[in-house]
Amino acid sequence: MSALIAKKLGMTRLFDDQGKNIPVTVLQAGPCYITQIKTKEVDGYEALQLGFLSKKEKLTTKPLAGHFKKADVSPLRILKEFRDVKIDESMKLGSELKVDIFEVGDTVMVSGVSKGKGFAGGVKRHGFHGGQKTHGQSDRLRAPGSIGQSSYPSRVIKGTRMAGRMGGENVTVRNLEVVKIDPANNLLVIKGAIPGSIQGIVYVKKQEL
Repeated sequence: MSALIAKKLGMTRLFDDQGKNIPVTVLQAGPCYITQIKTKEVDGYEALQLGFLSKKEKLTTKPLAGHFKKADVSPLRILKEFRDVKIDESMKLGSELKVDIFEVGDTVMVSGVSKGKGFAGGVKRHGFHGGQKTHGQSDRLRAPGSIGQSSYPSRVIKGTRMAGRMGGENVTVRNLEVVKIDPANNLLVIKGAIPGSIQGIVYVKKQEL
């Protein structure tokens, strides 16, 4: 198994042997628990369901309580199913997975929900450069420009880039490098930035090259 559920703790920097500054993101990765194993014979496909972050039993619904009891684990807040993972005989219901399943130098992909930025204009949302600042322009500096057509088809084409709600979308960043692992504190340090805000939940999966 080469995937974990993690919580984003924030960004910092490390220095390599040559003194080069490396921006990194620190994740609390695991411990996660196997709560369900899906097989082709029963479910039609292979997948592992992992659970992360414990929660109070009184806040757990009866169907989920039975689900966790079957796996012999305490109630968990986050459940995530991972497909395209290697399932071997050592993986059993209730097994604990920790950050040591990764190694320094591994290439991973991280998925999460990007920061929601609310309603944004075309300049911020799509990178429009805005109108010119000369020749009498006074109120069109951040305007999107023309969005329509002539008498035909006399409408705004679907998918035209315009102002609107920005962020809050599922984003996956690939080809990220694991630069440090701290098994004692369940910390995974990844080079570069990943989607989501601090304390946000992300999904880390080893990328096969």
